Amino acid sequence: MIRQIIAVVILATACSAQDNVARMEQVVQSYVATNRFMGSVEVVREGKVLLDKGYGSANLEWDLPNSPASKFRLGSLTKQFTAACILLLEERGKLSVDDPVKKHMPDAPAAWDKVTIFHLLTHTSGIPSFTGFPDYRSTEAIPSTPEQLVARFRDKPLEFAPGEKWNYSNSGYVLLGYLLEKVSGQKYADFVQENIFKPLGMSDSGYDSNSAVTKHRAAGYSPSPKGTVIAGYIDMSIPFSAGALYSTTGDLVRWEQGLFGGKVLKPASLQKMTTPFKSDYALGLGVRSANGRKVIDHGGGIEGFNTHLAYYPDSKVIVVVLGNLQGGAPTEIAAKLGAVANGDNVVLPSERKEVAVPASVLSQYVGTYEVSPAFSIVMTLEGNQLMTQATAQPKFPVFAETETKFFLRVVEADLEFVKGADGAVTHLILHQGGRDIKAVRK
Repeated sequence: MIRQIIAVVILATACSAQDNVARMEQVVQSYVATNRFMGSVEVVREGKVLLDKGYGSANLEWDLPNSPASKFRLGSLTKQFTAACILLLEERGKLSVDDPVKKHMPDAPAAWDKVTIFHLLTHTSGIPSFTGFPDYRSTEAIPSTPEQLVARFRDKPLEFAPGEKWNYSNSGYVLLGYLLEKVSGQKYADFVQENIFKPLGMSDSGYDSNSAVTKHRAAGYSPSPKGTVIAGYIDMSIPFSAGALYSTTGDLVRWEQGLFGGKVLKPASLQKMTTPFKSDYALGLGVRSANGRKVIDHGGGIEGFNTHLAYYPDSKVIVVVLGNLQGGAPTEIAAKLGAVANGDNVVLPSERKEVAVPASVLSQYVGTYEVSPAFSIVMTLEGNQLMTQATAQPKFPVFAETETKFFLRVVEADLEFVKGADGAVTHLILHQGGRDIKAVRK
């Protein structure tokens, strides 16, 4: 009898695992079928590979399929490697993350006197991101040295006092690469290769090049009104230590297992790297809660490519989504795959049911909801259709799932309206990409 019970438990567990994998495949295929995703995906739980596949084309002109061997530009996933390299230099006594930048860069502008390496790592330096400058698009194809890149932003005024606020800055991470080269005496690409890629056996990773022949490298594409087109050109010297690396799903699993398995950094350094400072951001990594679970993750975007890498420490789930069709699909896919791998229920857009809500109820939600002084969500009512428009974005219809919960069809996002004791709407919560963002009604 006991053997029969054990056999039933084992069978049920196996069926559950199979169901999880089948559901993961449905999640990815829902994006492939709507022409929102091409790329490669890998999901690992406690060392066991659950899903490891390529989708769509690595090269549309030659009709070459993506596979687990396809190499993708990582964009800002590069930042966690840069952060780890800085911590390695700290462990070796070459610098401290609390050092002022000027200690290692004597000619730093006076405005940077109070900027520390820690501020650069956590996006709290106040140094403006050069990728947001008006001339960025006209200069991203021009090869530049690290010194020339730093010159683009070194004389710009700070956006705020160092450590006071958080604002994502590619300039900060370019400056980290510049400092790494000065302190180590090595090129950034060589340092990462020798200290991370080679020790971890990441043989399919490196610093990307516009001229080198790289086997199995995927081409990058972008959607357009005329269909899919080849993505714009960027010289790979421009993203540098903020976004120039390439890799595969398998190598990034090796990275996660090595980093969180204690093969890269000492425990104190890893703790430092994964402790958030402001806006749920640590050192090259986001650290937050998704569906009640801790997740350490980061996304990336560069011409023709979007990526997402997530690690759930409690369940040891790793999710890697690398895409070569520009857009937000990899982050959405990663959030859903992480939920499925952790046993959560995931509802796809095609499975959602819209309910009718009277215009008198919808009118209660009309107004402006502020996320921050620079970002608001405006709700309007056009006939019986509730519409939403975020700052600097188009207006989109939202559809009711209940009287207080709504969803969008154009992107993976939900809006939930919250009422006070008097029945008046006080705020809404935007659920997107595993994040819950509160917007207060003005």
